[in-house]
Amino acid sequence: MTGLDDKAAILLLSGGLDSATVGAIARAEGYHLHALSFRYGQRHAAELAAATRVAAHLGITEHRTAEIDLRLFGGSALTDDIPVPKGRDAEAMASAIPSTYVPARNTVFLAYALAYAEVLPARHIFIGVNAVDFSGYPDCRPDFIAAFETMANLATRLGREGAARIEIHTPLIHLTKAEIIRRGVAFGVDYALTVSCYDPDERGRACGACDACILRREGFSAAGIADPTIYRTP
Repeated sequence: MTGLDDKAAILLLSGGLDSATVGAIARAEGYHLHALSFRYGQRHAAELAAATRVAAHLGITEHRTAEIDLRLFGGSALTDDIPVPKGRDAEAMASAIPSTYVPARNTVFLAYALAYAEVLPARHIFIGVNAVDFSGYPDCRPDFIAAFETMANLATRLGREGAARIEIHTPLIHLTKAEIIRRGVAFGVDYALTVSCYDPDERGRACGACDACILRREGFSAAGIADPTIYRTP
């Protein structure tokens, strides 16, 4: 395809620990990043503020926020009036798909990234999915990513006529949270800029008890690195 920059890439940027790490990895590998975030009807905006901070930290000048509304369907503790699970252990987290799963969210996000990639054009998409710490999410698993990549190359002009295949990059998919944090620190990620909590307060402070907070705190502990997160309870 004429004008294709083989180092141009879309970064799905949530403002969380994982997407910040993926952005730092992609930047270190020489990719020219175009960040894409979503205001999708989530119950708090702390992660969008974090995404703006992380994009600036990574030196990304092209950062867009798509407006969609998954509250239309609900069905998740992140978009609906459903309690966020708190105080669960690893066995409970892995026992079933949690209520914080947003139906088809990563499918929707990747579809938007694919549209953006076609227009740029760019054949690389980076996403911070992880199948180790949160195997309960069906759209964070390797088979889903592989299937979406196959579909992307069948359903787009870029995939059919481009000089090379569209690739979905998931550099964290087989890493533990501790391994992710160590890698991010090696690439200079400032995790104080990020937000992982599913239930932060109006000041953006983490609850310290939801699944994401527990995994984040345990990850820093296992990595032997001080956790810079501001929790509203000790």
